[in-house]
Amino acid sequence: MLPKSSFAMVQTGPRALEARDVPIPDIDEDSAILELEACGICGSDLEQYHGVIKVDLPVIPGHEPLGRIAKIGDRAAARWGVDVGDRVALETMLSCRFCQPCLGGRYHLCRDRRIYSYIPLTEQPGLWGAYAQHMFLHPNSIVHKMDASIPASTAVMFNPLGAGFRWAVELPQTSPGDSIVILGPGQRGLASVIAAKEAGASQIIVTGLEADRDKLALARRFGADDTIDVENENAVRRVKELTNGGADIVVDVSAFATEPVRDAIHMVRPGGRVVLAGVKGMKAVDDFVSDYIVLKEINIQGAIGVTSSGYRSAIRMIESGRSPITEMHTHDFDLEEADLAIRTLGREVDGDESIHSCLIPPK
Repeated sequence: MLPKSSFAMVQTGPRALEARDVPIPDIDEDSAILELEACGICGSDLEQYHGVIKVDLPVIPGHEPLGRIAKIGDRAAARWGVDVGDRVALETMLSCRFCQPCLGGRYHLCRDRRIYSYIPLTEQPGLWGAYAQHMFLHPNSIVHKMDASIPASTAVMFNPLGAGFRWAVELPQTSPGDSIVILGPGQRGLASVIAAKEAGASQIIVTGLEADRDKLALARRFGADDTIDVENENAVRRVKELTNGGADIVVDVSAFATEPVRDAIHMVRPGGRVVLAGVKGMKAVDDFVSDYIVLKEINIQGAIGVTSSGYRSAIRMIESGRSPITEMHTHDFDLEEADLAIRTLGREVDGDESIHSCLIPPK
């Protein structure tokens, strides 16, 4: 029996979260209610919290939901292949399914796409984000059934690991024997190490800041052959030394810093592939010379979000027990500690820092 309302943390302004009870809506034959087990916290949560990502307020944040089906319409159950009690991982994007990108199989580029956690509370039925006990599942949702025996704080890492598979394997077509440089050792950079290793990359190099020493050490445990502190080494020169002239693939997952974009062009070999997945806040890249792209015939690919194939690869690996990704999880926070969870990720809490953390709602 579902309660009448769901406890949720609602963003009302930059750096402002407040606890509210939000009514749980009725559903039709094509929708469902998800009871949350955990919600992952990532860099875009920090950007939304600070107001860098502009959304209509008030809004329930949270776009990395893991939970169990609490109520579901018959058509939704048949379409998704799940029923009440099943654990599911929820994709973050909602697409229209009928525009040209959707019909072409690129639903993540839908002209009318919506993103859970960016849809305001004023838009019915309101429960659009995962900083809550429950979420409304729109008929156009994409869900993936997941083994219920895996601890929630591990299972919820399907999202960053899915990004690792899409950005570091699928898009650059990483294959056995490739050398790959990953710029940035955050959640998605570390997940990219795991994914590239699984794909058979023979040489993995990860760059980061001096403050990232623990993350760089973790990258080595995950399979990176070398790590580079960009504040104390010339990263471009070191990559060229390690790869005998340049890497096959360079993936930039760093946030806001524009230097990695410029460095990627110099780190990659002639004919190599560069994937740009870290957003820079619409800042221009200084000293960017496009002639290097022409003269080296570099293939540059942008990356936005994760698609079903990446999620499936991540879920299979987590369910197999082969992934070391549990070492990346550092904190569980209660749902009402959402403010603390975000500030801890952003290095705003003295003496503490998280790599991967999640919110656990009250039962």
